Amino acid sequence: MKKALYLAGAIVFALPLGLATAATAEVIKLQAELKGSNEVPPNASAGSGKAEAAFDTATKVLTYTVTYSGLSGPALGAHFHGPSEPGKNAGIALPFKSAQSPIQGTATLTETQATDLLEGKWYANIHTGANPGGELRGQMTK
Repeated sequence: MKKALYLAGAIVFALPLGLATAATAEVIKLQAELKGSNEVPPNASAGSGKAEAAFDTATKVLTYTVTYSGLSGPALGAHFHGPSEPGKNAGIALPFKSAQSPIQGTATLTETQATDLLEGKWYANIHTGANPGGELRGQMTK
């Protein structure tokens, strides 16, 4: 009987701890407006687009959709770059599996990647033949 009582007490004690952990997890929405004027250096692309993402703080899973139109030619590459502030370039942080709009995907981020993303240090970038350094760019923000 005592074992059952102790087990019940342990369950009652542990239950709120489990709920507290689940309650602190959240899904954070991020977005970016993609334009040529955001590139470094800026370009006069008539294209435009947007990147939308959701980051689950518990699982560290990033789910994203990137859409664009009006590029100077076919997209040859597309990625998240970082870490970098607006106005500075950075290397590829997360390549996309496809460069064709709509780009959709998921990735499990490392702790460092998650921190950089949530601090606004990642940007979405679409590359073309006319603009190999990037035709459209947008900084990911909450």
